[in-house]
Amino acid sequence: MIAELGDLGWQVDVLNLGEGFPWPSPATRETASNQLRAIPAGRPVVVDGLALGVLPEAAAQLAGHHPLLALVHHPLAMESGLSVARAGQLRASERAALATVHGVIVTSAETARLLTADYGVPAARIAVARPGSDPVAPAPGSQDGIVRLLSVGAVVPRKGFDVLIAALATLTELPWQLMIVGDRTRDNHAVMRLDADIARYGLTDRVVTPGVVSPSHLAKLYAEADIFALASYFEGYGMAYAEALAHGLPVVGTNGGAIPDTVPSDAGLLVEPGDIAGLAEALRRVIGDAALRQRLAGAARTAAEQLPTWPHSAAIFARALERLA
Repeated sequence: MIAELGDLGWQVDVLNLGEGFPWPSPATRETASNQLRAIPAGRPVVVDGLALGVLPEAAAQLAGHHPLLALVHHPLAMESGLSVARAGQLRASERAALATVHGVIVTSAETARLLTADYGVPAARIAVARPGSDPVAPAPGSQDGIVRLLSVGAVVPRKGFDVLIAALATLTELPWQLMIVGDRTRDNHAVMRLDADIARYGLTDRVVTPGVVSPSHLAKLYAEADIFALASYFEGYGMAYAEALAHGLPVVGTNGGAIPDTVPSDAGLLVEPGDIAGLAEALRRVIGDAALRQRLAGAARTAAEQLPTWPHSAAIFARALERLA
């Protein structure tokens, strides 16, 4: 997005607010607030919601001297695995921060609806700019009789890898292999749970978890895949789902958050988040039926033609900035 805004004539200066958000250390919080206060007055400022949502005091100060835009991928309290107290703390903090901003960019209509209904953000202040997708060649898939499943996402509770592994554990009579690609450094407990589940169900020869891979390696994995599978509890948009459609892959996933807005009903099978039995049945159908996979893949390729491009998304983002400036 930064590159596309540059092509549209915007000079974008990137400010690194530090690591650990949305639970920064006191030192990180203080440093981030000081950095934001040091921005020369009058410049439009865009702050990612991961940080802004836990810096309501800094947001209020910024809004007094700058056109302030929040970029919200999904509400922080929607992250899975939070205690009731922590979720409530995040919701109150983000609601306070969003009350100060002059505009909000969200990545889906579903997130816009949530911010209006649950966070009190006026709909007129919200612009929806879905992330762009780059056109790619359809995946040819595997050629050896093994149905290859690809799952892409950071190993955190919200991605539902516990549900995916439990569902696949009931399908060991079928010829499948799963590759889980994504950051394994974000949540040590979730990584330990995933590795333990794979071992407990006896799937170590069927499930590979390489962590983050290079873009070229990921492109190769997409090309070799037959099915995209991800059991997210919630997505504010679902970029991995969109990437799967771009590669013409059938999708087996959930209807959490904005996923149904991204994945048409004829391009994938979506079940309720956390529904192990429902996900297992969907996986059984798609793994075991080559004709169904072909139909879903054809619909995925059609859906990919309707995905926004990065220039299209950047134009929406730029218009929001222009209104503020």
